[in-house]
Amino acid sequence: MKPPLFWYQNRSIIAAVLSPLGALYGAATAWRLRQSPTHRATVPVICIGNINAGGTGKTPTAIALAQRLIGFGQTPHIVSLGYGGSLDGPVQVDPNTHLASDVGDEPLLLTAFAPTWVSKDRAQGVKAAESAGATVILLDDGFQNPSVRKDLNIVVVDAIKGFGNGRVIPAGPLREPAKAGLARADAVLAIGPDAARGAFMPSLPLHCVRLNGRLDALPTGMPWDGLRVLAFAGIGHPEKFFATLKGLGADVVRNEALDDHQPFTDALLTRLETEAKSRRLIMVTTEKDATRLPDSFRPKVTVLPVRLSLLDWRPLDAKLALLGITSR
Repeated sequence: MKPPLFWYQNRSIIAAVLSPLGALYGAATAWRLRQSPTHRATVPVICIGNINAGGTGKTPTAIALAQRLIGFGQTPHIVSLGYGGSLDGPVQVDPNTHLASDVGDEPLLLTAFAPTWVSKDRAQGVKAAESAGATVILLDDGFQNPSVRKDLNIVVVDAIKGFGNGRVIPAGPLREPAKAGLARADAVLAIGPDAARGAFMPSLPLHCVRLNGRLDALPTGMPWDGLRVLAFAGIGHPEKFFATLKGLGADVVRNEALDDHQPFTDALLTRLETEAKSRRLIMVTTEKDATRLPDSFRPKVTVLPVRLSLLDWRPLDAKLALLGITSR
């Protein structure tokens, strides 16, 4: 679902009318968060979550943190809800047997970097990861889910979007009031260009550190400069993917912004392929979208991977050290 435009407008009659419903939504979230955790893991649990609904950069953050932890000699496992997948779990994702329709597209991508579990019941997923030998668990999303005790909460924010109009769903993009969410956060990671990060400066509690990051295209040897492409993406903010391609010098003749996690129907793929052939364009998409493509179609599409670059790891490393996680 594409977010409504009024979520990001400072003045909106629609948002004002819906604000009482947002207050009820926020109250329901606060009530849920007052429930005691049903499970406390024997290993550190790091939640990578958000206050906003929709994509903010959690998956690149999970990849970057998993690689950091592996570099520290840890064995991180990732536990995901598996949005868009049919399996309830807990089940360890196997890219050789599972499809995006089974476990969701993000877990399929994440499992290339660390053992990944899908579980609609997060506590059961964490237990499964512990039993399988995880020395630290990355909880992908779940900031508003109280079932598992978290040892470190990282809130990821798209610096361009910020907290939108500052209102709670359905009046705005927030799952809870920003102040309430930030009070539980140990770190806030703002992802975006320099100017956007500079403009996004929420007031943070003393215990919460500020992190800054940006998404950079991974060099693949592909000569993007001047390449005429038809780009399509079903991620939180497809426009950022198109901008990245343009930044590399690609000529984005056509872009197709899809809904986040949108399934690829035969009709949609046929239309994209037909247009690309008729206009002599190279089809390009994201790594996450590629996991949802049928095997027969994937070779026809070029994938542009992006990775999160954290500008300064030291504040986060200090938080990890408090959990006993240091470079070995």
